[in-house]
Amino acid sequence: MATLLDRLANRRAAASRWYADSTLAGVVLGSIAVLVGATLLQVSFGAFPLTLGEAWGAVFDPEIVFSIEAWQSFLLGADGPEWFTQRQHIVWNIRLPRILVGVLVGANLAVSGAIFQIITRNELASPYILGVSDGSGLVVLVVLTAFSELLPFVPMLAALGGGAAFLLVYVIAWKNGTSPVRLVLAGVIVSTVFGSVQRALFFFIDDLSTVMSAQAWLSGSLLNTDWGEVRIALPFTVVALVLAFVVTNELDVLALGEETADSLGMPVEKMRFAVAGIAVLSTAAAIAVAGLIGFVGLIVPHMVRNVVGGDSRQLLLGCLFLGPALLVGADVGARLALSPIQLPVGIITGLVGGPYFLYLMRKTENLGEV
Repeated sequence: MATLLDRLANRRAAASRWYADSTLAGVVLGSIAVLVGATLLQVSFGAFPLTLGEAWGAVFDPEIVFSIEAWQSFLLGADGPEWFTQRQHIVWNIRLPRILVGVLVGANLAVSGAIFQIITRNELASPYILGVSDGSGLVVLVVLTAFSELLPFVPMLAALGGGAAFLLVYVIAWKNGTSPVRLVLAGVIVSTVFGSVQRALFFFIDDLSTVMSAQAWLSGSLLNTDWGEVRIALPFTVVALVLAFVVTNELDVLALGEETADSLGMPVEKMRFAVAGIAVLSTAAAIAVAGLIGFVGLIVPHMVRNVVGGDSRQLLLGCLFLGPALLVGADVGARLALSPIQLPVGIITGLVGGPYFLYLMRKTENLGEV
């Protein structure tokens, strides 16, 4: 009898794993399809229009794809090849870098949002709500407006600002321990204060062009991004995402709750801070090149969790694909909706994320706890 029950349990577990894997595959394939479609639209339309066939041919042009000289220019900042045609220059130096920055930013925000939700056991948590985005944003804004010589160090400075903000949130929320509600409330307090300081800085800026660029950055924008932003964000993104997948087992334990994690021998607070550091680095990499783009880190993890469940590895993998698809798709809308006027992509994510979050709030009875 016991053997039969064990077999049934194993079959149910196998069926559950197969279902989770198949739904994750659906998320990944659907995200890739959206990303490819958005890429073709982004590459095709603009002041120099291309047909879809021309766009596809330009993106996979073997003359560039297999050119060491071209990739040295893209990834290392070397002088670009002189043999670039006008079409190759527009596609590879103007339009594709914007897409790649969108992919990196979307992946960073979605994965960091998932991590923050797991370690706080609160699906309302995100880099914005926990104050990390505003902490990083304040540091980056100060650099943009007053210390432009520090621009090469923006990702590291943004990480320090985000880490300091999260530490401050934890200190405010601490009272014989923390709780999901206290962390969120403390995050709202820190975000409000840091956001007010950001707006106050504008009264001390005399140069109008600096004000306009800073305002666009605060709105979250991929406008005028190029290979320079890719080179800034890529190494920090790779490090953060690799570390995030390394600690998925620890994330699964933290998701069980503090008492359970402690009973399993995990140093909960130390591990929580270490994992939070990974999420802070990921958030900083996104903010340093694209500004403050809202709702991606809040909505994408919830969307993926509804489909694939709470397994950390599958959740992060789903976020790794859905985040870029959502952000690049939103950027296409931001660029083409009111052409030739280009909106900051943060406006589009807010217009989409706000109603979705309202729907989520109305549909879910126990919204808040993972």
